[in-house]
Parts: sequence; structure tokens; C-alpha cells
Amino acid sequence: QMQLVESGGGLVQAGGSLRLSCAASGRTFSAYNMGWFRQAPGKEREFVAHIKWSGDSTYYADSVKGRFTISRDNAKNTMYLQMNSLKPEDAAVYYCNAGGAVAQPGIYWGQGTQVTVSS
Repeated sequence: QMQLVESGGGLVQAGGSLRLSCAASGRTFSAYNMGWFRQAPGKEREFVAHIKWSGDSTYYADSVKGRFTISRDNAKNTMYLQMNSLKPEDAAVYYCNAGGAVAQPGIYWGQGTQVTVSS
């Protein structure tokens, strides 16, 4: 089992920034592709960003490309999502995921962290 714990969510004004973190334990973090997904009220969970196990390849949903940056520190067993120029439509619960492919989630999920963007 891999445990994933997100942090860093909160309330921010439109145009502002937040950095989410995902701390992993229980498995060899550096062996896993990682991703961020989000779910807004009344909507399905959607892909946000993906990073290869090595950190040398990243992929983004079109809706966040150029504004969000995914990264990881394998020495710290932690993944990050830097979110800039936030928009009200970015408001959602953000979930950390491990073991998947691009836009395809793996079996390990965190509990989620709420991001609220005020207009």
C-alpha cells in the first residue's frame, strides 16, 4: 500500500497562487508515475497533471497548461503542484494519485485538498 497525503489547499483570490504538496509513504515513491486530478461539485473527477517517475517528463490538461507546474522531489518522497493565475473554474478538491499513466489514474489516491478561488 502507498499512503498519499495532500496539503496546501485553501482560499485564494482569482489571479493568485497556491502550491499543493503530496507526501508519499509505504512504497518506493521514486518508482511511481504520479499525477494530480481534481473534482468540482457536480462534476466528474478530471486529470490535471502527470509526472513520470524520473521527473523528466510532464503532461498537463489544456485547461491548466502554462499556469500550473507539476514537480517532484524523490529524495523527499513528495510531489508538488504550483498553481499560478488561478481562476474560479480551478476551484475543486485536488487529489494526488500514484501509479497511473498520463490522464489515467493509478490505484493509489490521497484524501484530497480543497482549493477555493474567489472572483
